[in-house]
Amino acid sequence: MMLRRLGRSDCLVSAVALGTVKIGRNTAVRYPRPFALPDDAAVDRLLGTARELGINLLDTAPAYGSSEERLGRWLRGRRQDWVLCTKCGEEFDGERSRFDFSPAHTRASVERSLRRLGTDYLDIVLLHSDGDDLAILESSGALETLIELRRDGLVRACGISAKTLPGALAAARCCDVAMLAYNSEDTSMAPALAACAANGCAVLVKKAFGSGHLCATPEGLRQNLATIYAAPGIASVVIGTLDPSHLRENVGVAEGVMGEQMLWIERASAYLNKRYGLSLEDVGETEVDFYRRWHDQGNTAEEAIEAFGEKYDLQPIEQR
Repeated sequence: MMLRRLGRSDCLVSAVALGTVKIGRNTAVRYPRPFALPDDAAVDRLLGTARELGINLLDTAPAYGSSEERLGRWLRGRRQDWVLCTKCGEEFDGERSRFDFSPAHTRASVERSLRRLGTDYLDIVLLHSDGDDLAILESSGALETLIELRRDGLVRACGISAKTLPGALAAARCCDVAMLAYNSEDTSMAPALAACAANGCAVLVKKAFGSGHLCATPEGLRQNLATIYAAPGIASVVIGTLDPSHLRENVGVAEGVMGEQMLWIERASAYLNKRYGLSLEDVGETEVDFYRRWHDQGNTAEEAIEAFGEKYDLQPIEQR
């Protein structure tokens, strides 16, 4: 599994993360089919498969029912192998959610997550937005509390699971991490992805498959993941499932998509150097950004480089 840097930090996360809402909550959720909560043996098989596939990032939340507690039991003796992302601000009582972003509740929620997960630090804590992103970030005091907890060493990165474009754009300026919805049928967060990439704010993608409503065919799945991984700023895509074979299939497609993209980048880089004596760094491009902007500019990587050279009036080596 390819590892990607989490924004400005030195933390490396797998390009696919496992979402764990389904191991702890099955009521008042927006999935196309009902499901039963798995027993401990099924959770062990799922998490064992995730580890076997190279996944190191687990996404959970207090609002995901018993997810944190179940992960905490499973993680005993394994904590060092995982990057944990949890949230605060949303509480679920079994029927409905309530929200509290006060500094006192934010601190209490993080301390409770530490106990539930059986750890002395949390890698990522996100504010679990109710939709009023800007108020949460700018006036609730919750983000400032997470920053204090980061200074205290209890949290390593903080941010928000945002629901609005203005909130996501604000997160790009003030957060370490933003969790945003993005897929081939909903690219409305594209400006925020670009802003996050420019500011070093890592993006975790949620609702990559529209909570199970997208990607009914293998080709649809491949095209959707190709759209996501071609976007800037993406650190990891959160995939939620209870089926180890389904997880294995999704990871296989994701690795295939990323492999195709890296092969294209390698060919384009080699031809850029051969044709113009330049590297991507020389022309001020990152690999992901260059792929995103130029891979559709020709049938091959070489044709895309020719188009790039023409646009910026680059002089081929043999003409110098």
